[in-house]
Amino acid sequence: MHFDILTLFPAMFAGPLDESIIKRARERGLISIDIHNIRDYSTDRHHTTDDYPFGGGRGMVMKPEPIFATVEAVLAEHAAPPPDWPRQRAYVPPGSAVVLLTPQGRLLTQGVAGELSQMQHLILVCGRYEGVDERVRLHLATHEISIGDYVLTGGELPAMVLLDCVTRLVPGVLPSETPVEESHYAGLLEYPQYTRPAEFLGWSVPEILLSGHHAAVARWRRCQSLLRTLLRRPELLERADLTAKDQRQLERLRDALENGQTPCE
Repeated sequence: MHFDILTLFPAMFAGPLDESIIKRARERGLISIDIHNIRDYSTDRHHTTDDYPFGGGRGMVMKPEPIFATVEAVLAEHAAPPPDWPRQRAYVPPGSAVVLLTPQGRLLTQGVAGELSQMQHLILVCGRYEGVDERVRLHLATHEISIGDYVLTGGELPAMVLLDCVTRLVPGVLPSETPVEESHYAGLLEYPQYTRPAEFLGWSVPEILLSGHHAAVARWRRCQSLLRTLLRRPELLERADLTAKDQRQLERLRDALENGQTPCE
């Protein structure tokens, strides 16, 4: 899978993309990443990439021309448009996507990351200032993604988050069983994790985890995952992948909580 990142601040990506899982995925050829400075595609002598908004208002807006030029240059390296393709539209071939990182976009969830991981090529456009010219959204971006309902200085950090999240789903990057049990993968929060020592400052690891009874451990973990989601993020249960057994377990958990009992014991 290949990522092209379009930004005004390429140096921001030097550390995060050269460490840990992303570094290993790049070294093994499972993903590749190119960083492009949008300013390099500005045609005036000052390399201008922003201007005042029409109609007035505070701040500056990123101009459309450098963004379009950068995206078109990147796309041209991957596929030539058909002969009859209209000039005013960038040709985005099948398997590619132009993702605009914007607070107005679709919320990044594990499901959205799964959809994007099916692509062969993602172009991540990092906005700045008061945003990008609307024509970028209307006529260039194929996807708009937000990582949360809060304001950041630009799209660089969201691009890193999206890249990390999607990379973990690329086949071969992680052991095949790893993502299945992690928080949000199946719509639930992950169960509690413990490691050595078995007792620390008087706090002991649950006996079930020391029992060696794998089926019982699996039942406890599923119960804990359901319980945590019920207590901390109950809205996730509405779209979680739950079995009939899970539904019955949830009813028992609700009853236990109402009666002051300790669930999952």
